[in-house]
Amino acid sequence: MSNDHSDSRPRLAAIDRDECIRLLGSTRLGRLAVLPPNWSGAPVIRPVSYAFDPSSQSIVFRSAQGSKFTALLLSSAAAFEIDGLEATGDSGWSVIVEGPIEEIDSPTEIQRLERLGLRTLLRPEETSHWIRIRATAVTGRRIAL
Repeated sequence: MSNDHSDSRPRLAAIDRDECIRLLGSTRLGRLAVLPPNWSGAPVIRPVSYAFDPSSQSIVFRSAQGSKFTALLLSSAAAFEIDGLEATGDSGWSVIVEGPIEEIDSPTEIQRLERLGLRTLLRPEETSHWIRIRATAVTGRRIAL
């Protein structure tokens, strides 16, 4: 009998970009992290309902026009994270997207994005401001027991 317990330790494995993109399209709620310029505190992290837009390789979500959070978002780049557990409960995953933030103000683009089926947690009239995070960096990890 061996005393080697290495098989019982969790395994961590990178997830390739294609699988990360598939996972981004499979969920609707994530966490957005922003570190404002010249900020000495911790990043600001908020949950957001989102949709993944495959054609622009970006995360899109809605925010309140004129809110402090929207102003903060438009002042810097952001990180966006989703995670999940497999049905068996013995493994999970995490995907992180990093990239610049931009306001979406083209009516044609907004009409196209509305077809993605984005559902906000708040009433649509409270979240009339469309925002995009371009996925310039996408990484993922899977952990399994």
